[in-house]
Amino acid sequence: MKNYSVMYSNTYTTPEDAKGFLSSKLPSLFFYPSMAKIAYFANKDAKLGKSSDQAWVRASLDIIKALERVGVSLSFENLSAFTELKSPCVFIGNHMSTLETFVLPAIIQPHKPVTFVVKSSLLTYPFFGNLMASREPISVQRTNPREDLKTVLSEGCEKLNEGKSVIVFPQSTRSIEFDRSKFNSIGVKLAKKAGVPIVPLALKTDSWGHGKLSKEFGPIDTTKKVHFAFHKPVNVEGNGKEAHEIVCKFIESSLANWSS
Repeated sequence: MKNYSVMYSNTYTTPEDAKGFLSSKLPSLFFYPSMAKIAYFANKDAKLGKSSDQAWVRASLDIIKALERVGVSLSFENLSAFTELKSPCVFIGNHMSTLETFVLPAIIQPHKPVTFVVKSSLLTYPFFGNLMASREPISVQRTNPREDLKTVLSEGCEKLNEGKSVIVFPQSTRSIEFDRSKFNSIGVKLAKKAGVPIVPLALKTDSWGHGKLSKEFGPIDTTKKVHFAFHKPVNVEGNGKEAHEIVCKFIESSLANWSS
C-alpha cells in the first residue's frame, strides 16, 4: 500500500505488487516481528501520554502494510456508508479475529472520530493495552450482561453526544462462524437511546488465525482474503428488532458471498 490516500475512496483492494517475495513465503514469521515493533512504539508513546488520533491511524496503516507485505489481500467495500454520514453512528459488526481491532482505526478514524467497546482485560494487554486505553474506549467485563448494558448505554451516549462514533462487536467472543443466537442487540439499544443511526459491518478476517497459546496471535493464512463491508446507515425504530435483523442478515449474506 504505497499510497494511503486510497482510504478516502469508496472501495479498496490490495494491489498485486504489494507483497514481498521472501516475506510472503513465511507470512507468520515475518508479520509478527513487524506487528510487535509497530505496536510496541505506539504503545510506548501512549504510556508516555504522546498518543493522538493521527498516531493511532498511522500505527493501524502500518499494520495493514505489514499484512499486505506478507501476502494478505484486503478488500474494503462501501466506505461511503459512513464517510458521507453527517452524524456520529454506532458500527455493529461480527468479531472474527484480532485483525479488525488493528485495522478498523485506519478505515474509520480518518473520517470519523471513533472508539471501541472492549473487554476490560484488553486495556492491560502487553503491546497494545496502553494504546487502547488512550483511545478512551468503553470498557466492559463480559461477565454480567446487565451491568455491561448499563455501562455501554451510559458511556456510549456520552461519546456519541460528543460526536465520537462507537464500534460494537455484540458477540461474547471472537468466532469464525456467525451465530445470530450469540449476537445480542446492545449496539442497537445504544443507537436508539442516543438517537443516532447504526452502520452494519460485515467482516471476514480469518486470515489472522487463533493461536494455541494465545487466541489473539495465531498463524497468518494468506490464502484467505480479508473483507470489510459496510451497509448503508439504518435508523432504529420501534423496539429495534427490525434494525437488528438487518445487521444479522447483512453479515450472513456477506459471509456467504465471500465463501462462495
